[in-house]
Amino acid sequence: MIYGLTPKSAPAGLPNAMVMSMGPQHPSMHGVLRLILTLDGENVLDCEPVLGYLHRGMEKIAEGRTVIQYLPYVTRWDYLATMFAEAITVNAAERLANIQVPARSSYIRMIMLELSRIASHLLWLGPFLADIGAQTPFFYILREREMISDLFESATGMRMMHNYFRIGGVACDLPYGWVDKCLDFCEYFWFKTDEYERLITHNPIFIKRVEGVGVISREDAMNWGLSGPMLRASGVPWDLRKVDHYECYDQLDWSVQWATDGDCLARYLIRIGEMRQSVKILQQALKALPGGPYENLEARRINQGRGSEWDSFEYQHLSKKASPTFRIPSQEHYVRVEAPKGELGVFLIGDDSPFPWRWKIRPPGFVNLQVLPQLVCGRKLADIMSVLGSIDIIMGEVDR
Repeated sequence: MIYGLTPKSAPAGLPNAMVMSMGPQHPSMHGVLRLILTLDGENVLDCEPVLGYLHRGMEKIAEGRTVIQYLPYVTRWDYLATMFAEAITVNAAERLANIQVPARSSYIRMIMLELSRIASHLLWLGPFLADIGAQTPFFYILREREMISDLFESATGMRMMHNYFRIGGVACDLPYGWVDKCLDFCEYFWFKTDEYERLITHNPIFIKRVEGVGVISREDAMNWGLSGPMLRASGVPWDLRKVDHYECYDQLDWSVQWATDGDCLARYLIRIGEMRQSVKILQQALKALPGGPYENLEARRINQGRGSEWDSFEYQHLSKKASPTFRIPSQEHYVRVEAPKGELGVFLIGDDSPFPWRWKIRPPGFVNLQVLPQLVCGRKLADIMSVLGSIDIIMGEVDR
């Protein structure tokens, strides 16, 4: 018996069933997730996820911070894809206040989001394969992810928690030579994706561990409210970049990756395909990057000339960014983006003050994790690693 665990009663007819705790310190839990498992030998009879070990009250913290003050907090939700949390934070305020974003800043945001998507998928791929017994790819993906971190560091000053997005644009323009460096990375990474596939995709041991495991039907995926690769792998070609038409994705040529098998292998192939599509988006966006201002208030200052209020002494010390006392209008709005793990949304209610009246987060990992018991019950104990890894959760956004 595991210390501190209250065992459930054994199922009728199975007096030797064992109740055990997996996590929250288990290396395959991808954070502080705890699973209370009921086992009959190696067979999983029941699985109960226990959450909350990383709860920090992110929604309540938002009610006492301005949007500018809250931006450093949001990078602690999904700390492997921080740009998406920043994007949803500024998008919510922009939509409520009807602030238009200049074309250059929209392209810069899109470039940063796709780089972050690749980085997130890479750091999903390495541990996922390590969980099911393939250690070598983990070192390969770190090699490429370091290059993306170098690009982030040169543009934002930070490798992980970037704090780069702002209301109306971005914090600063791209440095000289950054676009060429990013294009070089795209050309390099395209062939590295082929290398991953040669190493992994047709490996017979890998196929045995993931093919036909954790199958979700199309109807179940929609009924559970799944999103991202979890939904698209089950035959639903739903991608918010195509559905909601945000940023400038409609101006570029790319396709939604989806499959119909609904198993762990399909979810793996979806993410590999998404990395390829992100490279295509990056190459097009970098070559079509327009000129002009990189944030909204700078655009107003340029248009109004030297007499602009944005050129006054007070705003010089704010680098002409959105004021710290930016007031959120008395309205409510739900904003969402297509994050690497699925639909990341924020429901924002303003009351004409600098602080949100309500800030509700819709994390994709929390919703996708609900289906875990259905996927693992009746499977072997070793399949839990394959299924949980294919869901791709980060407990920072699950617990918030």
